[in-house]
Amino acid sequence: MKRTGILNRHLSGALAELGHGHGVLICDAGMPIPVGPRVVDLAFRAGVPSFAEVLDGLLDELVIEGATAAHEVRTANPEASALLQARFPELELVSHEQLKALSADARLIVRTGEARPYANVLLRCGVFF
Repeated sequence: MKRTGILNRHLSGALAELGHGHGVLICDAGMPIPVGPRVVDLAFRAGVPSFAEVLDGLLDELVIEGATAAHEVRTANPEASALLQARFPELELVSHEQLKALSADARLIVRTGEARPYANVLLRCGVFF
């Protein structure tokens, strides 16, 4: 049995299959999920688990070379915006519609229980060497 890190077997296994350049969308409970990408749905109740908890847990496990979010997060969800800017100083911002379109090409989508708007980020995996 794993001692630390992500214990959810579906998420842990999906992370182990990721490679350089693969996309991982971490999204709130309201984000439309496109057909195609593998989905690990962690949502339990509104707010549980939070976007911040899931984001930080994934950042502990993954090498990330880029991140994209919707520019609407800046005004609609200042807390999520501040979190994203702190984690990704070079955060790319696109429209929410563009982010939804980009999510169709993600390798993995991780749905949180976050109940605040625009708490979504598309991560691009890097390599550790």
